[in-house]
Amino acid sequence: MHDQSVHDLAKLVMDPTFWNERYRSSDTVWSGNPNPQLVAEAAELVPGEALDIGCGEGADAIWLAERGWKVTAVDVSTVALERAAAHAATVSTTAAQRIVWQNADLRGWVPPPATYDLVSAQFMQPPPEQRRLLHRTLAASVAPGGTLLVVGHHPSDLQTTVPRPPVPELFFTASDVAAVLDAEDWVVVVDAARSRTTLDPDGQPATIHDAVLRAQRTG
Repeated sequence: MHDQSVHDLAKLVMDPTFWNERYRSSDTVWSGNPNPQLVAEAAELVPGEALDIGCGEGADAIWLAERGWKVTAVDVSTVALERAAAHAATVSTTAAQRIVWQNADLRGWVPPPATYDLVSAQFMQPPPEQRRLLHRTLAASVAPGGTLLVVGHHPSDLQTTVPRPPVPELFFTASDVAAVLDAEDWVVVVDAARSRTTLDPDGQPATIHDAVLRAQRTG
């Protein structure tokens, strides 16, 4: 993939206009269920302050809030945030009151440092330079003792029948995320390519892999 093609796609990955148009194109874009790796990794964590980056239609934020977390849910799309807030209100008034929905362009937004007990970024797939900057920024926002959870499409997904952007640079491993963390301040709890089964466009089962990095901040 040429650098120019990566650059052009990077504009779409983080672009508010692109995402607003995508959300307007359908009543729902995502399943409405929380991401499975968030459920697997956060179910036993003690609730506190959480930051949900790229929250979309709000399923992860709502799941966390229902379990007692106070959530700041951030997305580049105002359409997604309006949809998420409306969904939360129908699910649980109590949970909805625990969520702050925040519109931000993640290319320039910096969350408050050392603040959150959990920072979750699910399937944020910018190109490498932007991705490393994003992950360093998110890591800095984790409070001492808190958890960073980053989940993404693993490079092996490019070999499946499940549609993925044909841009290898957008995919990453858990070890790629771990590489931006200061080993003196972090303990890596999970570094995995975790398989799960989904259906491809023809309705046939396909195995995909999620890159899962879970780390705890010690310093």
